[in-house]
Amino acid sequence: MQRTRRFTSLIAPAARRCASVVVPAAVAAVALGGCADVWNDPYPASDRGANVLYTAFIERPKHLDPVQSYTEDEARFTQQVYEPPLQYHYLKRPYELAPLTALEVPKAVEVDGGKFTVYTIRIRPGIRYQPHPAFVPDNHALAPGRVARLASPYELPLGTRELTADDYIYEIKRLASPRLHSPIFGLMAEYIVGLQEFSERLKKFDSRKGDWLDLRKHRLEGVEKVDEHTYRIRIKGRYPQFAYWLAMPFFAPVPWEAEKFFHQPGMAERNFTLDWWPVGTGAYMLTENNPNARMLLERNPHFRGEPYPSAGEATDAREGLLADAGKSMPFVDRVVFTREKESIPYWNKFLQGYFDSSAIPSDTFDQAVRVSVGGEVGLTPEMESREIRLRTSVDTTILYLGVNWLDSVVGGGAERARKLRRALAIAIDWEEFISIFLNGRGLVAHDPLAPGIFGQREGREAVNPLTHVWEGGKARRRPVEEARKLLAEAGYPEGRDAKTGQPLVLYLDTVGRGPGDKPRFDWWRRQFAKLDIQLEIRDTDWNRFQEKIRKGSQQLYILGWNADYPDPENFLFLLHGPQARAKSQGENTSNYANAEFDALFERMKHMPNSPERQKIIDRMVDLVRRDAPWIGGFHPVTYGLAHAWMQNGKPNNMARNNLKYLRVDVAQRAARRLQWNRPVLWPIAVIVLLLAAVTVPAVVAYRRRERMGGKSGSEPEKGRIGL
Repeated sequence: MQRTRRFTSLIAPAARRCASVVVPAAVAAVALGGCADVWNDPYPASDRGANVLYTAFIERPKHLDPVQSYTEDEARFTQQVYEPPLQYHYLKRPYELAPLTALEVPKAVEVDGGKFTVYTIRIRPGIRYQPHPAFVPDNHALAPGRVARLASPYELPLGTRELTADDYIYEIKRLASPRLHSPIFGLMAEYIVGLQEFSERLKKFDSRKGDWLDLRKHRLEGVEKVDEHTYRIRIKGRYPQFAYWLAMPFFAPVPWEAEKFFHQPGMAERNFTLDWWPVGTGAYMLTENNPNARMLLERNPHFRGEPYPSAGEATDAREGLLADAGKSMPFVDRVVFTREKESIPYWNKFLQGYFDSSAIPSDTFDQAVRVSVGGEVGLTPEMESREIRLRTSVDTTILYLGVNWLDSVVGGGAERARKLRRALAIAIDWEEFISIFLNGRGLVAHDPLAPGIFGQREGREAVNPLTHVWEGGKARRRPVEEARKLLAEAGYPEGRDAKTGQPLVLYLDTVGRGPGDKPRFDWWRRQFAKLDIQLEIRDTDWNRFQEKIRKGSQQLYILGWNADYPDPENFLFLLHGPQARAKSQGENTSNYANAEFDALFERMKHMPNSPERQKIIDRMVDLVRRDAPWIGGFHPVTYGLAHAWMQNGKPNNMARNNLKYLRVDVAQRAARRLQWNRPVLWPIAVIVLLLAAVTVPAVVAYRRRERMGGKSGSEPEKGRIGL
C-alpha cells in the first residue's frame, strides 16, 4: 500500500492542475510544460520545498547494532544515530580527535608503575535520547497480538530520558555478551581489564536462552562508574590507540531499556531489534528501514544542537567550508536514502538533480572528469555548466597482492623466494591497473602505510627503491629486464625451473564478481606472462576464499584494509608475526614472520608520534620492501561530485557522521530541477498533427458516405417501420 500511495501522490496533483479544461492537442502540449516539475520527480509531492537531503545506497546494511556493525555501508547510518564520547574533527587534517558527548578528550593516566592505564570520560549533562517506545514502561509488556499488528515501533507511545554514564558502561559489557558477536571483542579483551573473565561469567549465567540477559546485574572489573556523568576504563599496560576506539560506535551508549523492549516475544519476527532499529542520542533517528528500497533519517527532536566548526585546513575558508562556523547543527531535517543497484540510473538521477551528491561510476567517468596532459584533474564542460563541484581525497585504505609466507614456492625468507617476489613486484604494473580499471583513481602503494598516516614519507623518500626509480620529480617503475634478471637469479630463467625444466605456475585466489571479471583476470595473466610465468586464477565465493585464508592454503591473494584509526600501528600490525591468520586467526593474512620486524613492532606500537618512532617505522618499511610479503598495491582515491546547492561537503575517511554538517539550498535545487527536467513535447505535438492530417480526411469522407446513404434509403426505411 505504501508504494501505491506514493504513486498516487505523484499523479494526482498533475491531474488536478493540468486536466481541468479540454484544449486542442497542440495547445495542450505547450500547456503541459507548466507541469514539468512533477513529471519525472521520484519523490512524493509533499517533499517539494522541504529541507530534505537526497542520497543513495548500494549495499543493504546487515547490522545497525553498534556492538556488531563494522562496515562502511553500515556506518553511514549508525554514526548519524549513535554518539560515542569522541569524534574526529570534521575539517582538520591530519585527523584530530575532538569531544562529541564528552566534555574533553580524556588523557591516558598510567597507574601501578605503568602496569595499567586509566581513561576517565566525563559526559556532558543534559543530553537526551531520541523519542522511542523503549523509554515508556508500559511498552515493555506488550501482548503478542499487538506486536504482530505493528508496522513500526514508532506506532507505540514514545518517551525519552537523559544520557548517563551507565549507558556507556552497558555497551562495553555488551562487547562480551555470549548472545552477540562483536568483531572487536578479541582485541578489547586483551586490553580492558577483566573483559575476558566477564565474558566467561556471562556464559554461565546465560543458561536460560529465553530470558533477557540484564547486564546491569554483572560487574565488569575494568569499567567503573564515578557518577551519573563520569566513568573510567582501565586497560592493561599502555595502548595510546585506545582513544581512537572511543570515537567508534562500538563505544557508543546503548540504553538497557532498548534491549529489554526488543527482547519481548514476537519482536524479532517483526525485525524489531537493535540490529534493525537503532536507538541513540545523535542528530538523526532512523524512522524508516526498508533496506531493499528506502531508508529514512529524520532530525532527532531532542538533539541538543552542536556548533559547526570554526577552524580547519588553510584552504577551507576559500572553499566556503567555514561559512557556517558557529551555527547550530544539523542543518537538514530529513535524509532520504534510496537504494540504487545499478550505477547508470543512479548517475542519471544525479544529473537530473534528484540526488544531491554522487560518486562517479567508471563507465561515466569521461562524461564527468577530464585529465589534462600534465595529469591535472578537472570537470568536463557539461559538469561545469551545471556548477557541479568535484572533491577528491585519498582513502586511508590499501589494497594489495598478498603472498602466503607458508607457501613452499613464493613464501618464506629464503633468498630464492625473496628474489621471485621482488621480480613480481617490478613486473606487476600497478600504474597500468589504476589507469585501466580505476580511471586513474588511485595511488601506487610503496609501503604498507596509507597516505596521511604518521610514518609515511613524502616525495622521493616515499618511493620504494627496489621497484621504482626517481626521475623528473616522480617515481618511474623499473624496467621488466631487471625483473627477468631477478627471476633467473631465483632459479627460474625464462619462467622455468632451472633444475627440472618445468614451467613455473603460480596460483591467485580471488573472489569472483561475475562476467565482468574477464578483463581483470586477463590483465593479471598478462602481468605474469611478462616473466613467462603461468598464472592460474582460482575464482571462488567469499566464504570459500575466507576458508582458504584461515587455513593458510592460498598462494597469492588480493585483499584490502581500511584504517580503523589514523595510526601506523593499525597498518603495520597486518604483518605482525604473532597475529598470523593461519596460526592465531589474527589479521596477518600473509602469515608473514620476521623476528626483527616483530621486535620493532612491539617497540613502535605504544610509542607517541616522535622522531624516534619515525626511525623505527622507516626500518620496518625497509624490511617489508625487501621481503615483499605484499607484492605492491594501491590506495584508492575517492572522486565525489556535489551539486552547487549542497554545502559543507568534505571527505572524512575516519568518520561517517557527516550528515549533520551538510546544508541544502532548497530553492536553488527546485529551480535547477525544473530547468533540467522540462519535457521535450514538440515531437508529441508533431505526431498529433500528423495523425490528425491522416485521420481527419478519413473521418470527413466517412461522414459524407453516411449522409448520402441515408438520403437514398429514406422512403423504404419508413415503410418498413410502418409495417
